[in-house]
Amino acid sequence: MLLNGRMEDSRGLVLIAEDERAIADIQRLYLGRAGFGVHVERDGVSALAQIKRLKPVAVILDVGLPGLDGIELCRQLRQAEDWTPVLFVTARDEEVDRVLGLELGADDYLTKPFSPSELVARVKAVLRRTEGTPRSKPLVLGSVELDPLNRTARAGTEELTLTATEFDLLAYLMAQPGRVFSREQLLSAVWGQASYAAGRTVDVHIAQLRAKLGEHSPIATSRGVGYSAAPPHSSVLRPGAGGAT
Repeated sequence: MLLNGRMEDSRGLVLIAEDERAIADIQRLYLGRAGFGVHVERDGVSALAQIKRLKPVAVILDVGLPGLDGIELCRQLRQAEDWTPVLFVTARDEEVDRVLGLELGADDYLTKPFSPSELVARVKAVLRRTEGTPRSKPLVLGSVELDPLNRTARAGTEELTLTATEFDLLAYLMAQPGRVFSREQLLSAVWGQASYAAGRTVDVHIAQLRAKLGEHSPIATSRGVGYSAAPPHSSVLRPGAGGAT
């Protein structure tokens, strides 16, 4: 079901997969006020089918969906190379849930109860990251090249598939090669505000980037400080030399 009539008059369609009607109604109300069209599904199987059909600009997934849970739904989307921005919401606050969701390619994570206004802010932040800020020149560091205008990434001869958040995190590091950023600085710059995400979020995304970049990864660790995109032959710690603490 759509809110505010015609989709073309909105910011785009957000699909909510939430089995608790009261929560879904509040989310729909606040997203509608912010100018989004909204479609709600109550179970994971129906949500997956409608994501493929409607192609929303963002998806809000409850982890505990009946039929097909949110984590498995996200896994299937990413395996099908569908990179629609995904925000997880859950009543559980287990770190394993957050880490697993982020490792599967989710763009953000909210634990119930949360403010509906914060949810809207998170959706807008994810979409800003997806849209990005056009630049005239690619970012190149060693054998890694990012094209911010077309949002493409390459490592050596291989074209990479990055989530919106992974792309923006890597671009932010590569734009200032050699500069070490703390987790708090990266949260503020990439996620929009340091208060709503945990430092572990940065670590998970860094690990995912390193896995995708492989031997081409320019990401370096400075113990006790943070992360940087180090130029070739830099003395800053490389993966395997210890994590930021």
